[in-house]
Amino acid sequence: MKLLVLSCAEQEFAEAVDYHNKQCPGLGYEFAAEVQRAFERIRRHPSAWPIFSVRARRCLTDRFPYGLLYQVRNDCILVGAVMHLKRDPQAWLDRVGDAFAEQ
Repeated sequence: MKLLVLSCAEQEFAEAVDYHNKQCPGLGYEFAAEVQRAFERIRRHPSAWPIFSVRARRCLTDRFPYGLLYQVRNDCILVGAVMHLKRDPQAWLDRVGDAFAEQ
């Protein structure tokens, strides 16, 4: 199944990579690899993760405290957020709901 990352999630992902690289050189690249593995797991098994809200499922990364919010459509998977788990989930749900509705 095709996996599409919405621009808002791409921006969050890029910001998180930069943040982690500033904390420790190379850590951002390790984070990026972890998120890419999560994308692949979602692509292979889109129904494997629980429904997080009415509009989305959430796949947690293994090493970093991040969750990927996504929605399964008929022919593709839309990733709407790369969210840090310590932040307010309702803000992501509101934003992701709007982003999913626009697609």
